[in-house]
Amino acid sequence: MADIKHDNHTFFVPDEIQAQYGELVKLVLNTESMDNEEKQYWFDILPSMTDEQVDRLYNILETERKKLEELEEKYQEEIKMLNEKHLIEWQEYQTKENKKKIQEEESKDNEWDADDVLNMLDEL
Repeated sequence: MADIKHDNHTFFVPDEIQAQYGELVKLVLNTESMDNEEKQYWFDILPSMTDEQVDRLYNILETERKKLEELEEKYQEEIKMLNEKHLIEWQEYQTKENKKKIQEEESKDNEWDADDVLNMLDEL
């Protein structure tokens, strides 16, 4: 028997099972629909399962993996779109703030009247 460590847990999987059903072992290890006890259960009963049962388990887990992959891709696209939208909103906000600062600075410059300028020149 060989030990397989996965996510801080050790599973006991016979060498012949690993050799014969390598892909299925990977699917069982990586499925999110089973806890560690259930995974070990499947490894334990795999030698006594019929070919049809093994195929069915493989198909179920492979379908689950593909569906989760599709969902992940879909949500990554949505997250990307949201990030782009918020980036645009943030850039628009920054532009408004910068314009506001420029206007404030310009208004400070406009507060100077001719007498102030003449007084400053006199002081020099």
